[in-house]
Amino acid sequence: MRKTSVGRSAAAVCALLLAVTACGSDDGGERAKAPEKLGKGEGKVNIIAWAGYAEDGSNDPKADWVHPFEKKTGCQVNTKVAGTSDEMVSLMKTGQYDTVSASGDATLRLIASGDAAPVNTKLVPNYKDIFQGLKMRPFNSKNGQMYGIPHGRGANLLMYRTDKVKPAPDSWRAVFDDADAYRGHVTAYDSPIYIADAALYLMKTKPSLGIKDPYALDRTQLDAAVALLKKQHKAVGEYWSDYQKEITSFKGGDSVIGTTWQVIANLAQADKAPVKAVLPKEGATGWSDTWMVSTKAEHPNCVYKWLDWIVSPKVNAQVAEYFGEAPANAKACAKTADPRHCAVYHADDESYYQRVHFWTTPIKQCLDGRKNTTCTDYTQWTRAWTEIKG
Repeated sequence: MRKTSVGRSAAAVCALLLAVTACGSDDGGERAKAPEKLGKGEGKVNIIAWAGYAEDGSNDPKADWVHPFEKKTGCQVNTKVAGTSDEMVSLMKTGQYDTVSASGDATLRLIASGDAAPVNTKLVPNYKDIFQGLKMRPFNSKNGQMYGIPHGRGANLLMYRTDKVKPAPDSWRAVFDDADAYRGHVTAYDSPIYIADAALYLMKTKPSLGIKDPYALDRTQLDAAVALLKKQHKAVGEYWSDYQKEITSFKGGDSVIGTTWQVIANLAQADKAPVKAVLPKEGATGWSDTWMVSTKAEHPNCVYKWLDWIVSPKVNAQVAEYFGEAPANAKACAKTADPRHCAVYHADDESYYQRVHFWTTPIKQCLDGRKNTTCTDYTQWTRAWTEIKG
């Protein structure tokens, strides 16, 4: 998740993202207006969410914040669980959903394509208690206008088996330049956005490349990141996207080192796996999810009720603990069942998150502020990822 100003016209952004979003001349996101007031709920709301974000007790009887919402508001929740950001973008384009819990590798695409509408934060009372570090970021706002309500955040960490990897690593070098030492037992996140992890490492170790933002890569910089990832590929045993599979892999020893999330490390340790996760000295990439509203939302009143509900202190605390992330609402930290939760996830440690480069959609207009350079976009990253994996 990102740096720099995103002040540019809808037409310019749309042109830059044409290959990624197929937005053509659609500037619906710019034309759309945030509501000035709310009316009576429409009786339902259609949601696209990551697994664990809209729990109704069916997966875990103790995890249910959907039914209390329905009882309080009269808005029935219909949830579609998505497995990837690309799937979320595709689903939002259908116009069948009111809101989505989008990560930073999807948000700019949704804004540029006109599928995400600006949000009136005054209609979300709990917004005032959102951590300042999550407001008006390049991945959830444009021209000083919020395009969603922050939900939570986390870093992509380096996890290793303490019995297999010695000395304890403190750098991403262990999975890049030194990956051969663990050949066949390295794991990496399975997504084009993982290219940013390699770019971040190169940004810190090869300053001659001139990388200032891991999501703003010109052709030469992208080629360097791809070359590094192709080298790493020879040592990778498996790429992961299902965190349960990564836990099993580390517990069984098939993987001994690679990228992870804090929740995975917690669960693996709970399963007695000898693992530890660290934020390397170069910093890390990470994710910050934002509830965005569809420009075609058929149930706008229920949507806004949901936005306020999901970031209310008690509910935001429930979701953060269930999913394994830092809550967005500062007051949620006093509501977690585990009083150490916010400390474990560095919820109120802005110095920690200043070292985290949150997922942001790569676009042709360089996000690092370069004016006379064309950067590579998400379509090019997707092609590169296919090439990296062979």
